[in-house]
Amino acid sequence: MHGMSWISVPISFATAMLLIPITIKKLKERGITAPDRYKIDRRDVPTCGGTAIITTSAIALIVTALLCDLLFDCRINKYDIAHLLVMIFFGFFGLIDDFYDIGRTTKIFLPVFLTFPVLSVLDSSSNSSVVLPFLGVLDLGMLIYPVSAVYVMVVSNLVNMHSGFNGLASGLSVMLLATLFVKTVMRGQECLFLGCVLGATIAFWWFNRYPARIFLGNVGSLSLGAVTGAVIVANGFFLSGFIMLIPHTVNFLMYVFWRVMHKIKPDDSRWRLTKFGYVLEDGTLYVPNALTLKWVLPYHFRMTEVRAVLAMYALSAPFCIASLFVPF
Repeated sequence: MHGMSWISVPISFATAMLLIPITIKKLKERGITAPDRYKIDRRDVPTCGGTAIITTSAIALIVTALLCDLLFDCRINKYDIAHLLVMIFFGFFGLIDDFYDIGRTTKIFLPVFLTFPVLSVLDSSSNSSVVLPFLGVLDLGMLIYPVSAVYVMVVSNLVNMHSGFNGLASGLSVMLLATLFVKTVMRGQECLFLGCVLGATIAFWWFNRYPARIFLGNVGSLSLGAVTGAVIVANGFFLSGFIMLIPHTVNFLMYVFWRVMHKIKPDDSRWRLTKFGYVLEDGTLYVPNALTLKWVLPYHFRMTEVRAVLAMYALSAPFCIASLFVPF
């Protein structure tokens, strides 16, 4: 099957480019929309678009697998199936959250139990060593299973939290997935499903970039984060994952600091909890504070949504590139 991973990307991309406009139309017809809070007219935009990425990825995997079988007499591997199941499980969980708002605590801890498919393909006897920053190599043994489960859950939430602007979460996910795809291919391994998710996410970004015609929803951000975490775990890319996700981690730590300060000083307006800013008449952003990563620059400088998103891309790019040079 060597070399077939690259084919999965254009197959998935082409499929998504056909499927996403249909998804946009259907979501509009059913009234599944959300206001774009960073537009003056606060237009309603179809949401839960992550369902199109999941559907496209599954279809593209089947098509690519059939081509593999027809041309090379080979099959998809257990990791592709495990990653697909993890994506579906987290996507379904995110879809429930989109409609019923299950709460932040549940969103953080319950997904640990959705990681079983990727845990089932891990081998603690041969893949239990983890390289930790500043600490070196640590053999976790059987602990690799709970550590991996928590890791996938954490990454899914990191990706979900670092969002809010048009094209932000989808664009950053393209960067993360592309980095993992290149790193896996450099290692000499096939990654058909990862290629399928990458192709679908690139296509989705095209429709999600400014001005967004569709939103990911929690179904999209949680499932993309879960696939990212699952691929890192299955390949043992823990150190690379740590590096490429540094901006996401910083964003999370900033949020934790914000929550702690709000608990300590609930009446202080500086720490008031708010989820959104808005756009001014001149098209620049107003954000209430600098306590999430995407708000730091707009808080200190007059900046449009597009420039704020490009700044986040530019911030993440060096970490993704650096992670490629971490030894296997």
